[in-house]
Amino acid sequence: MTAGTDEGRLRTEADEPGWEVDPEDEWGVAVIATVGRQLRLRREAVGLRVPEFAKAVGYGEDLVYKIEGGTRIPRREYLDKSDEVLGAGGLISATWEDVKKVRYPKRVRDLAQMEAKAVELLSYGNHNLHGLLQTQEYAWALLRTRRPVTPEDQLEQAVAARMARKAIYDRSPAPELSFVLEETTLRRPVGGKMVWRRQLEHLLKVGKLPNVEIQVMPTDCWDHPGTGGRIQVLKFEDGTAVGRMDDDFNGRPVHDARQVRILELRYGIIRAEALTTRESLAFVEQLVGET
Repeated sequence: MTAGTDEGRLRTEADEPGWEVDPEDEWGVAVIATVGRQLRLRREAVGLRVPEFAKAVGYGEDLVYKIEGGTRIPRREYLDKSDEVLGAGGLISATWEDVKKVRYPKRVRDLAQMEAKAVELLSYGNHNLHGLLQTQEYAWALLRTRRPVTPEDQLEQAVAARMARKAIYDRSPAPELSFVLEETTLRRPVGGKMVWRRQLEHLLKVGKLPNVEIQVMPTDCWDHPGTGGRIQVLKFEDGTAVGRMDDDFNGRPVHDARQVRILELRYGIIRAEALTTRESLAFVEQLVGET
């Protein structure tokens, strides 16, 4: 790849939406402002003006101003190229460790942080597949159904954050993950036939992991406590837990042991009423064969 082509690639990536700083995220604002200020001071220290620096790193001048002003989140490629141009010896590249922590909206980060600490996850879904089970293209198609229409930059950010949560599968020791899916969530062809088929195939792959249990709740089984909406419970190593259900506790997360126990009780009943894991995977395989 030539230098000119590489610069063009970097410039295109820089213009993609979803890298704006959320003004309501105080910590994120502080991190990006600090990184931007460091970049500006280093650039000025070596005597490079913005036009010269922008050309050297292969990005537009406007983007350089935004990043140095703390209003734009720099990509890893930008930081690495800046480190090289400014001769920072890896110090600028190292800021990615802080930048990547604020790359996604605070609400999503909080959820990802809780999932990252959980030793057990219980999830019942009656409307859509859990985010940890979704393929990227399925997530895109699903989020595009929202009304009013979500701006592309927010969509890009939401999908990226959802995919980042899948790091939970790489943890060691692996957490125990249990999902009960309503049959209707598997039959709805979100994104069209091919996206749907690849999503089903992905479920089969994930469902065969030793620490993952996927069960299907048949549509004709209606008298279970999941009719009130989604249920999720996260359990942690210190014995604490947090849970939520759509139509109870105002839909907000609860930490009280008695309330969490209620959600566990409901989930236990749902789990018992659903198909076994073996029956469920066979059911998904059948759906794949029908697509």
